[in-house]
This record gives sequence, structure tokens and C-alpha cells, in this order.
Amino acid sequence: MPHSFISIKKFTNEPYSKILGYPRATSRQIRSRINELEKLKIKSISLTGPTTLGKLAILGKGYVGVVVLAKKGNKQVALKIRRTDSQRKEMKNEANLLKLVNSVSVGPKIFDASKNFLVMEYLEGIKISEWILALKGSGSAKKLKSTIRHILEDCYRLDQIGFDHGELSNISKHVIVGETKSTLIDFESSSTKRRPSNVTSVTQAIFIGSGIAKKTQKIYKNPPKEEIISVLKQYKQEKTQESFDKLLKILKL
Repeated sequence: MPHSFISIKKFTNEPYSKILGYPRATSRQIRSRINELEKLKIKSISLTGPTTLGKLAILGKGYVGVVVLAKKGNKQVALKIRRTDSQRKEMKNEANLLKLVNSVSVGPKIFDASKNFLVMEYLEGIKISEWILALKGSGSAKKLKSTIRHILEDCYRLDQIGFDHGELSNISKHVIVGETKSTLIDFESSSTKRRPSNVTSVTQAIFIGSGIAKKTQKIYKNPPKEEIISVLKQYKQEKTQESFDKLLKILKL
């Protein structure tokens, strides 16, 4: 479905200015942010998505920023806007973290960044929890297994470079499933200073936790929790390809 876009020049006024300077901003701050967007070659923004800010539709909202669909030249991109009440003073650190995960083919591609904005690949899709709920009919087990395996392989690559996403125990908000691929998103709480637990967190969220684990169990029979916990412990200690393969085997992936 084609999206309609509004010129960023209109974002100096309410209600649109609320998006550029959420939750509160002076008109001077808004003008400064519009100048910043012009330097990034962001021409327009589309008010679309599953989340709302007041009465305006957006792609997402977190502690650090709000995400909207935008246009850079003729290309549709995801634009992350730093909240004015965010504890982060700029977006540079998150941009660097994204570049790092991109280096092992994980996460949305980062195109550009400035003090208050991140310009990223726009990924069409839905949250994994909604996607699992919508799975029906023949082939659903195969689709589910393929998607989970892909997510775990991404997590394994992050574990290997000592990168911890930080929020994968709450997987429903941090994985988007589209027509052709699934992607980990939202790296604002990530760190290279913590011990990585990406594979562990996702396995626990999908197979051991409550919400999603119950849904996956209905689509394909999971092995007993004790078996999963046992191989997870081994993986946690070793983080080798061999222990990861063993985990995939136990999970029937």
C-alpha cells in the first residue's frame, strides 16, 4: 500500500512538531532539527505505523526515540528521532553499535546519522508475537522453524563478536518478521561491555518463557524444558559452533 508523505517544512507546527520534539520542544529546537534533517536529505515523513503519538501514527516509540517512515531522496527509510527527554545526549553511540552489527549482517542497515537522528533501512513487517499468532494451516511449522533458526543464527553472530542486544528476553518488541526475512531491531540498550546472552535470551523467550513459548508449542512440539536448559548451559559456557549446532538439533531446527 503506497504511503502519503508530508513535507518536513510542515513539521514546524502542531500537531506534527510533537513528533520532531517529543515529548516537549521549543520552536527553536524544532527549527534546528528541521535544518538537521535537511542536511541528512530527509524530505518528508509519512504518518503510518502500529503505534500512536497523540493521534498521529508512527512506526515505534522507545526510551531513546520515536521511529517514523521517511523519505531520503526517493528512498523510503526508517527515521529514529531522539526524544528531548532522553538521557542520551546524541545518537552517535547507537549509530556505531548499528554499524558493528551490520558488519556481521545483523539488524537494519544504517545509512546516516546526526546528533538527533538515525537514518536506517525501512523494514516492512510485523512483530514476531503477532506473526506467530497469524500462522495457520499447512507449512506453518516449517515457516516457524525457519524463522526461529534465522533469528538464532543472527544472535549467534552477535555472541561471537561480544555484542549483547540487551532486550531480547522481551523478544516480541525486538524482532520484525517480513515477507522475505526476519530482523532484530532496536539496539539502543546494546553493549559490547556486557557478557553477550543473545542466543540464551531468545531461546528462553521462544521455548521456555510463557507467552510466545505457549504459541510455538501449539504449532510444533518442543522438546522438554529440562533438555533445552541443559544444552543452553553448555552453550553458555562454550559459545562454540558445535554447542550452537547441538542447541539447534535439540530445538528441532
